[in-house]
Amino acid sequence: MTQPPLSLCWLRADLRVSDNRALFHAAERGPVVAVFIATPSTWKEHDDAPIKVDFWLRNLHALSSELQKLNIPMLILEAGSWSECPELLLDCAQEVGAEALFFNNEYGLHEQARDEAVTSAWQSQGYLCERFTDQLLFIPGSLKTQAGGMFKVYSQFRRRAYEALHRQLPSRLPPPAAQVDTGIQSNALPAHFAGYPAASEAQQRLWPAGEDAAQARMQYFCEQLLEDYEIDRDRSDLDGTSRLSPYLAAGVLSPRQSLHAALQVNNGEFDSGNPGAISWINELLWREFYKHILVCYPRVSRHRAFRPNTEAVAWRDDSQALNAWKQGQTGIPIVDAAMQQLLQTGWMHNRLRMISAMFLSKNLLIDWREGERWFMQHLIDGDLAANNGGWQWSASTGTDSAPYFRVFNPLNQSLKCDPDGSFIRTWLPALAELSLRQIHNPPRADLLNPIDYPAPIVDLKSSRQRAINAFRHLGEPV
Repeated sequence: MTQPPLSLCWLRADLRVSDNRALFHAAERGPVVAVFIATPSTWKEHDDAPIKVDFWLRNLHALSSELQKLNIPMLILEAGSWSECPELLLDCAQEVGAEALFFNNEYGLHEQARDEAVTSAWQSQGYLCERFTDQLLFIPGSLKTQAGGMFKVYSQFRRRAYEALHRQLPSRLPPPAAQVDTGIQSNALPAHFAGYPAASEAQQRLWPAGEDAAQARMQYFCEQLLEDYEIDRDRSDLDGTSRLSPYLAAGVLSPRQSLHAALQVNNGEFDSGNPGAISWINELLWREFYKHILVCYPRVSRHRAFRPNTEAVAWRDDSQALNAWKQGQTGIPIVDAAMQQLLQTGWMHNRLRMISAMFLSKNLLIDWREGERWFMQHLIDGDLAANNGGWQWSASTGTDSAPYFRVFNPLNQSLKCDPDGSFIRTWLPALAELSLRQIHNPPRADLLNPIDYPAPIVDLKSSRQRAINAFRHLGEPV
């Protein structure tokens, strides 16, 4: 019996063996070789954080070990830019004798252009090229309004998603079966990718790599934290969130696995039952929503506001204030503690992302794109759709965003999300000895209070009014 020809499975943000659509179907066809293309220069252009690239690399090590158990070799290639991917993959196919390519879709403008170029190159050679929806529960644009367009409001999108999920729940796929040894040897993974030094040992311990680590965290979250998630998710002083976003962003965990885990806790219910499970499913659907927005409204991939009228906001050019925000030196403890958490761990609690983003875009009236880029340059879970969506929500420039006159008071938010000040004390040691009364709004440093902490760089009340005035006369969105 003639053995079917080899296939390549091109891995990107899907670094797992289980429930990987492209890998499963490639292996169903016959022997498969996994391929990962490192493109450090393109990652730099897209502001991918060093800690994120280090996480990819560590997950590639873990994935290579899992693939080895299945006799699936993994080849690491390197390209100067994404434009080299079509030729590089065809050269690889010729070298190993592959006649088919399988990969999962990605959704930024550049990613879509790259994938279309690869598809065209393979098909022009008469090769099979198969693509799959894997990062999402639904194909972008498949959930439509009654008028046939894409939703602009999350609650309406969620309602349609619930309807679709009740009709058919996306299934999870098992890992591929072990294949006959192809004789092709995996090549060695680098110690680091060019321009991306390894994360610190402390950072790596915070974010262990591999599917086993992702599944262990998800199990802990579902068994210990999910029941109280609706109440605890806004508390920065608690371990109350899933902390699964790095695994979802790198594709070490699939959205289907996450959804099924929540449904298992909630007896199969989406919109009733355990409030914590419902809240987490809603968060998964927010990620889905922002990916659909990215595809259906491509201007957000071009650093444009979703609401065109907000392009006219007179953002302030204040490099000193911007740098103070970046370094956690604003004099507003909850904002500064959040920025220190980001700088030191590569992650920030979701509520604090909203508080920090609104402080920059409203109180400082600095262009949200400055903050969006800074977050991407430092987040281990940096994801274009989620990061852009969150920033535009906070800046009142995006879909379903906060009304322009809604400006968080960071002092009030601090009392809600860190009531005893323990989060602030953890990340701002200079304030550790302050009382509960002082920790959220420290006294000014003087001879009697020699605190090594800056005074606030902006008055919250007047800066709030300044932001409202800047948005008030923009006219209606188009």
